[in-house]
Amino acid sequence: MLGFFRLGFIIEFLSHAAIVGFMAGAAITIGLQQLKGFLGIAKFTKKSDIISVMESVWGNVHHGCNWQTILIGASFLAFLLTTKYIAKKNKKLFWVSAIAPLISVIVSTFCVFITRADKQGVAIVKDIKEGINPPSFHLIYWSGPYLAKGFRIGVVAGMVGLTEAIAIGRTFSAMKDYQIDGNKEMLALGTMNIVGSMTSCYVGTGSMSRSAVNYMAGCKTAISNVVMAIVVMLTLLLITPLFKYTPNAILASIIINAVVSLVDYETAYLIWKVDKMDFMALLGAFFGVVFASVEYGLLIAVAISLGKILLQVTRPRTALLGNLPRTTIYTNVEQYPEASKVPGVMIVRVDSAIYFTNSNYVKDRILRWLRDEEEQQQEQKLSKTEFLIVELSPVTDIDTSGIHALEELLKALEKHKIQLILANPGPAVIQKLWSAKFTELIGDDKIFLSVDDAVKKFAPKSALNV
Repeated sequence: MLGFFRLGFIIEFLSHAAIVGFMAGAAITIGLQQLKGFLGIAKFTKKSDIISVMESVWGNVHHGCNWQTILIGASFLAFLLTTKYIAKKNKKLFWVSAIAPLISVIVSTFCVFITRADKQGVAIVKDIKEGINPPSFHLIYWSGPYLAKGFRIGVVAGMVGLTEAIAIGRTFSAMKDYQIDGNKEMLALGTMNIVGSMTSCYVGTGSMSRSAVNYMAGCKTAISNVVMAIVVMLTLLLITPLFKYTPNAILASIIINAVVSLVDYETAYLIWKVDKMDFMALLGAFFGVVFASVEYGLLIAVAISLGKILLQVTRPRTALLGNLPRTTIYTNVEQYPEASKVPGVMIVRVDSAIYFTNSNYVKDRILRWLRDEEEQQQEQKLSKTEFLIVELSPVTDIDTSGIHALEELLKALEKHKIQLILANPGPAVIQKLWSAKFTELIGDDKIFLSVDDAVKKFAPKSALNV
């Protein structure tokens, strides 16, 4: 339904930093889950957080693990990592890494079969039920006491599953440089699960482990999934007995090898250097997934990302402008120290739309600058500020609260005998100012095309540096 109603924009609430953290946390969580097969642990926790997993591992290690299982897992994991390193160093040898998992399964299965290591405690796949699932549409219940509860759980599960799938898809799309259409993803996932429910399938989302295996194998298009489905179907129908002696340790090694590359520490370090708030979202997603669950990790990441947006909306950037010598350009005095302020004129730029969420902040910020400027003028015995020019070119829109804030600013300036001047308002802004009759209040002669025009009109001739 989300895809049908074109609500794919929901996925944009997952920032790049949040996805990097989520992927790293999910990779570690999946890797930890494979310790059951890698170490040959019979009783393993069903929880996914790192504390529960490590307690389970420590409790089983204390009672002893199966050394043959550990030997098989460690040996083939070293083999898989070596082939990955070879493929990374020499792109022409990509096939070495791609075929390594299949070789590992065949060799390990053969070795366990001829040595009968399963009798020594090595956990194996054992019997797999042959055939594919029969139709089960007639088993779906459309009424009963659990219908409403199932619907509520289904909504939550669907949202979490969708978020996971999109997060995984966006990660691999960034690696392979292709685009993700959120609406198509929603339609595909929904249709897949509806059809799958008619044959008693598990709820399916974007699989982290199999996507990673596909990626490492060099798959490039969705046809790989068709081939995989056909192979799985033929396997279930014909050759399931051959996998009886496949050790669980080798399957764990393949998945661990696949998810290792999803921990992108280089990108995490870059995010730390560029934007500390983004890095907080990354850490929130990472620690949420590792110490709690995927759901909490995603919730924390989205919450931090939304908090960042709200902070930027309520606290927009503003700047004091000065004139670059021998030019008509007025720019941020903090960014360009050589830019000089015009005596008797304060020039302020608002770098955001002015809405009810930030209008009072913008007004208070401008008045605070005026007070600071007056204090400096008194200390240094400089000429008093007579004009305030507000550069509005970055302001894409304004609402009634924003206009009301400008009216209050105008009244406050009149008390200090300072004239308010607007420079370069956009079409949406000037239209709303005109509709609210603010242009009549301030005067048409106080609205200019550029800051330079306003300065030439009102600044003392001796102050002009053009």
